Amino acid sequence: MKIKRTIAAALAVCLTLALALPASAAGNTADLDEAVQAVTALGIMNGDGSGDLKLSRKVTRAEFVTMAIKATPNRDGVGQAATSPYPDVPRSHWASGYVEAAVSRGMVTAFSDGTFRPDREISLAEAASMVLSLLGYGPGDFSGSYPTGQLSMYNRLKLNRGVTASQAASPLTRQDAVFLFYNLLSAKTKEDMPYIQQLGHSLDASGKPDLVSLINGQMEGPIIAQSGWRSSLPFSPAKFYRNGSAAAASAVQDYDIVYWNASMGAVWAYAKKATGPIQAIAPSGAAPASVTVAGRTYSIETSAAAYALSDLGQYHLGDTVTLLLGRSGGVAAVADVSASAGERVGVVTAVERSSYPDGSGGTYSAHTVTLLATDGQTYQYQTQGSYKTGSLVRATVAAQGGQVTLRGLNSASLSGKVNKEGTRLDKYAFAQEAEILDISEGRGAVLYPSRLAGLSLDHSDIKYYSLNPQGEIETLILNDVTGDAYQYGIITRFEETGEGMNRFCSYQYDVGGVSYTLSGSTRFQAVGGPVRILGDLASPDRLYPLIQAQAGQIVGSQFVAGSQKYTLSDSVAVYEFRGGQYFLSSLTRAEESQGSLTAWYDKAESDGGRVRIIVIK
Repeated sequence: MKIKRTIAAALAVCLTLALALPASAAGNTADLDEAVQAVTALGIMNGDGSGDLKLSRKVTRAEFVTMAIKATPNRDGVGQAATSPYPDVPRSHWASGYVEAAVSRGMVTAFSDGTFRPDREISLAEAASMVLSLLGYGPGDFSGSYPTGQLSMYNRLKLNRGVTASQAASPLTRQDAVFLFYNLLSAKTKEDMPYIQQLGHSLDASGKPDLVSLINGQMEGPIIAQSGWRSSLPFSPAKFYRNGSAAAASAVQDYDIVYWNASMGAVWAYAKKATGPIQAIAPSGAAPASVTVAGRTYSIETSAAAYALSDLGQYHLGDTVTLLLGRSGGVAAVADVSASAGERVGVVTAVERSSYPDGSGGTYSAHTVTLLATDGQTYQYQTQGSYKTGSLVRATVAAQGGQVTLRGLNSASLSGKVNKEGTRLDKYAFAQEAEILDISEGRGAVLYPSRLAGLSLDHSDIKYYSLNPQGEIETLILNDVTGDAYQYGIITRFEETGEGMNRFCSYQYDVGGVSYTLSGSTRFQAVGGPVRILGDLASPDRLYPLIQAQAGQIVGSQFVAGSQKYTLSDSVAVYEFRGGQYFLSSLTRAEESQGSLTAWYDKAESDGGRVRIIVIK
């Protein structure tokens, strides 16, 4: 099941150079990888058994007609032709249904001898005419003789971006076809709407196809990866991803949640799980929409999971279960606790006494620790032991019964430099799926090894590490190395009245577009501009000023100010200063702005610092 959210041809003629495309036709070309992903996700073009699209090969007329029909809203309803569309396209021909569909739509006509010539290479003029017909244009919309008017509109609608074929009679390569259909998605129809909307998708803020939404919309699943699960797929996967990263097929483990896109030949697997007693099911067991386990509430994203947790299913309040989480973090399936037998390592962020359902309509209370684990999530566990905030803890889930055992961990003894590729720390390589958590004042940030590239870490920077059987680092807990766990914003107003015991300070600051006000006798070091916020946003313990770089510009992932280059944080915030006020903006606006840009960073890059705030004036 699919997830909800998720050409009039004519004879090719040789024309004069006056009809050649301008040299700038390939200007403002889309990224080939993006174009390939969009076109294959929609099923317009498919690769071979290994996923190879053979982009350098020429495209035949039968192949292009097939691609064009697959780019229409009713692309899934094409089967074998009812009759032979042309003498050289018998009903038994692999493309007969697509040729028949194209004929019925007026997209193609026969050559003068009545043949279709399916194996002939498609010309630019023919391909452009077919794509323009998809946009609603017909012969009456073009001026001049064929194909002058067609190519003129083809250029005007920017269907030429990335296409290397430059003459009307030039044959198209499969790469040309990728760009042509990718450009079609964002082109305006005769009714002045983006073509992609006819396919049920949309453009992003930059006017390009929203690739994430598009792939989500075409993604199928989920299923649970168990013995023989690949046989349930309607294709042989060529590409595998696990937890968002490219992986080998063997990396997919039992109880992973699997999604796929047959056209892309790709499988996405997710290994997120949560184990513990069911503490709440809301709004009711008759119609469950969310479930609370180990102190966290998860939305339920599949009907199978909803049934399992309903009063008709096998899991109820007080039962210990394993939730198998999908790519959005919701519950895709529910399994017995054996599905997540293993360990979880992290830092205790809170200790309290909590209430739990006993499964018989009553409740009981128990000491509970909140664990910030190396996967970046927080979990709550009952404990008989005595733990303090900041303690390093390992939580072990038993395969039988799901009992969780907590054990304290000793601090690590490791130091060294991460290589410039971010693949090794001292003599240890990072495992492919290494979990790295940087702790800052009770908050944690999940890092990829590449984030630590070039940094020197001493004993005080590393709280804990563990190695897998291959001697690679599989978990690493850091002590405030990068600053990525902090929250960053900008002071928009500061007022101070009185002095001494009668001093009163009023701060107004913005974080991610949300405004906060703080009043009291405390005057922080920062009284204006971009800041790092320590503690709760509504009542912070400290506001630290960031360091200002010289005015400059954004170049790729860096802010360049004179001879200095500063790497941008993945979550850099951009504000515009207009009329004496700050307004949350975007990195795209900053890149396109003609105004002055200033950047603010938290510490030197050699110490893990990044640009946190950019201001446009």
